[in-house]
Amino acid sequence: MKRYLITSALPYANGPLHFGHLAGVYLPADVFYRHTKLMGRKAIHICGSDEHGVAIMLNAQKAGKDYKSYVDEWHASHKALFDKFKVTFDFFGQTSADYHAEEVIPWFKAIHEKGLIGTKDSQQLYCNDCTNHLPDRFVKGECYSCGYEDARGDECPNCGIIIDPVRLKKPVCQICGSGNIEEVTVTQYYLLLSKFEKEFKSYLEGRKPIWRKTVFPFVESLIKEGLHDRAISRDLDWGIDVPLEEASGKKLYVWFDAPIGYVSNTKKMLQEKGSDEDYLKDWWLNPDSEIVHFIGKDNIIFHCIIFPCMSMASGRALPATDVPANQYLNLEGKQFSKSAGWYVDAEEAVEKFGPDSLRYYLFSILPEGSDSSFTWEGFQARVNGELANNIGNLVNRCLKFWAKNWADGLPSSAFQGFFDSEAEKKFISTIKELHTLLDNKQIKKGLETLMALGQDVNTYFSDKAPWAEFKTDPEAASKTIAETGLQIMVLGILFEPFLPDLSANILSLFGDKLSEDIKTSIYQGNLSCLRDFVSSGYSLTGKPDALVPKIEDAVIATLKEELVNKG
Repeated sequence: MKRYLITSALPYANGPLHFGHLAGVYLPADVFYRHTKLMGRKAIHICGSDEHGVAIMLNAQKAGKDYKSYVDEWHASHKALFDKFKVTFDFFGQTSADYHAEEVIPWFKAIHEKGLIGTKDSQQLYCNDCTNHLPDRFVKGECYSCGYEDARGDECPNCGIIIDPVRLKKPVCQICGSGNIEEVTVTQYYLLLSKFEKEFKSYLEGRKPIWRKTVFPFVESLIKEGLHDRAISRDLDWGIDVPLEEASGKKLYVWFDAPIGYVSNTKKMLQEKGSDEDYLKDWWLNPDSEIVHFIGKDNIIFHCIIFPCMSMASGRALPATDVPANQYLNLEGKQFSKSAGWYVDAEEAVEKFGPDSLRYYLFSILPEGSDSSFTWEGFQARVNGELANNIGNLVNRCLKFWAKNWADGLPSSAFQGFFDSEAEKKFISTIKELHTLLDNKQIKKGLETLMALGQDVNTYFSDKAPWAEFKTDPEAASKTIAETGLQIMVLGILFEPFLPDLSANILSLFGDKLSEDIKTSIYQGNLSCLRDFVSSGYSLTGKPDALVPKIEDAVIATLKEELVNKG
């Protein structure tokens, strides 16, 4: 039986998450996971904190905290934010945990035994003032490719290239701020990707019809000149020890151990659930598993080249089936930057507006094919003009009218006009289209399709004008309300992957009779079960309040002013 192993990029335990992270990775993964489960498929969603690396060491030192306490705090903070945004995981682990190191070591040994890990001397920067070696993020400077003046020692935030820190112009030590830096020779362990080029290219060719057009060509361009060996060790005091006697004092570099977190967290999840499944045989090495990595475009090189090579070389995981990498989400046209004050506190925002409005807007601007931008005015316009007017207003008008005039329920006969009607056929065809879009991870288009269906229901309701019908023909009005009510219920079910709170609030009005089995059946497109559902008539169990509060101009004006002042 086919199963879905869904992962979200491990958030780095070194600072707050912003809307770019949520829209780029975690919200799309959540929709796909919820959809997959509602389709009755076996699926798990695995994530966790990435907790090693130079940046964490630097900031923990600056904060005066030990490394473990520092990452534990960010781990808890990130998980709390995901909970508030209704992002669900089967397991959210930590790469600083012992169980993770226990999984990483066999990967290293298996790859090493195949001759795909070896030592090389390389040049590294060294600070003469604080007498520290300066690997990657211990140094910053001017990008040698695009001239960006604040490039990190591992990556240029401006042009996106992976940086060779030795080639940085005007390097500055991140520990003491000195520019008194020189090159020295160090010996490190390398993943010899150049020896695995044939196997990787064979795998990559099979991804061409599956991977996004923003992903596959980019990966092809990265390997045009072949695969390059990459260092996987550092002289640090925080991380997993290189498991060789002769490697005393060296730690595995963060990018090697982090993606293995997907596998170690799967193992830990099964253990904690008391499952008799094997994490490798039943999941990571199962040919029936569809392995899907949700990432941002800055993680493409690791998830589309390096981790597939590690997986195949170690024999401990199959390479990914799909890697639906999103582009960048900016803020009012500029990159999110906490240090520059150009950011929105996602936790404050979700406390102020709730998850539904923010999820809706972020899905509507998902950067699936190109970069997009979050704006406060755009947020207000989308929520007020679409979600509140189209869905919230429809539910309120229809169900309040129902509750007021048919408090004891509508008879079965009132619902029968929906069955075999053009409206039912449209729902069935749209549900199939929605399934296809979400199966292909086209989240934004999926939401647009669902909202268009909601607009059709809204138009039908307004055209029929049951408030006018009721004055002259109460029976006709009852049929309009019943048929619209059924469509609202189905819409509520279809919204579950996108807006789980709104979905639950809508469906709560229809009472306990709407079982999980019925909801799942309807989501999968079986609307025939509705005949039995209303065979004895139906009454509402609640009266709707304002499901989608509108956002006032004054609130947006204040938020825009706060952003300008911070930036």
